[in-house]
Amino acid sequence: MIMKYAVLGSGAMGFRYGVMLQENAGVKVDFVDAWEPNIEAVKKQGGVRVQRDHENEQLIDVNIYSPETYDQKPDVWLVFAKQMELQNLLERCQKAGLFNDNQYVVSAMNGIGHMDKIVQFFEKNNVLGGTAMIATLMPEPGFVDFMGKEGKESMHLATYGDNKPDDNQKQIMADLESAKLHPIYSEDYLSMAMTKLLFNSVVNTICTMFEIPMGQFGDFKGAKEMTTQMMDEAFEACKRNNINLPQTKEEAIQGVLDGCVDYKYHHPSMYQDLSKNRPTEVDYINGYIVSLGDKVGYNCAVHRFIVNEVHLAESIKQAQK
Repeated sequence: MIMKYAVLGSGAMGFRYGVMLQENAGVKVDFVDAWEPNIEAVKKQGGVRVQRDHENEQLIDVNIYSPETYDQKPDVWLVFAKQMELQNLLERCQKAGLFNDNQYVVSAMNGIGHMDKIVQFFEKNNVLGGTAMIATLMPEPGFVDFMGKEGKESMHLATYGDNKPDDNQKQIMADLESAKLHPIYSEDYLSMAMTKLLFNSVVNTICTMFEIPMGQFGDFKGAKEMTTQMMDEAFEACKRNNINLPQTKEEAIQGVLDGCVDYKYHHPSMYQDLSKNRPTEVDYINGYIVSLGDKVGYNCAVHRFIVNEVHLAESIKQAQK
């Protein structure tokens, strides 16, 4: 079956997935977004401006719509909205009559919490949850910068229901492979999602609070000690909640340090949000770790402090507007 795709939430990651599917896999992709300046910029330019590592800018022809102006019925929705905006965007699409029970969903958003929103609108067994080790910048509306060398993209996917992947989901994964996004199938959604969340809980928050790229944190002599302190607490919260992680704590720590080398010039998405005076997703990342601890009477004091510190940074940015 030849799948038709629509990206819901056409920001940095939405454009990256959609453009790579369109250009590399040769499938039909539409883009749906709620951010009017983004829609207007793409239409005015005649496409989305794309570059890789600040070089070789191209204009890629794409079709972009608001939920209210989109009238197609894609087979697959790629959901990349921000956590705080997702519920409203899903409701707008449902009101516009864009969803049906036969559609499939793939979402590789940061944090945990979005999948429970998505399955309010789609059949649970039709949903693939994912994580992406893919860094992308969006300097301005209609303009994205793919970070990292071509071919370095990688992601993990798992069914969110109790099912094994059906033939359509296998085709989706084949399309993502053709797009050079290199999906790897995982048996356990929560364990897979927690692995990326633990990485983000260190890198996204530290780099955001100190307004530094990942490489600058990795070069700091205390980076390993800071990472270890945060991982100690997170792994203990997971252990007490019987969440089996697919990597050891030592592997998770090394993964952070290696990521700071691979993406040394990258500012995480949380920093990008803060710098543009947008709310961050810290409640869905470090805040989720805090909630795991609270469920079993374990105080994740470091992560709780970081959540409050990021919110303080948000309030300071707002006051400076």
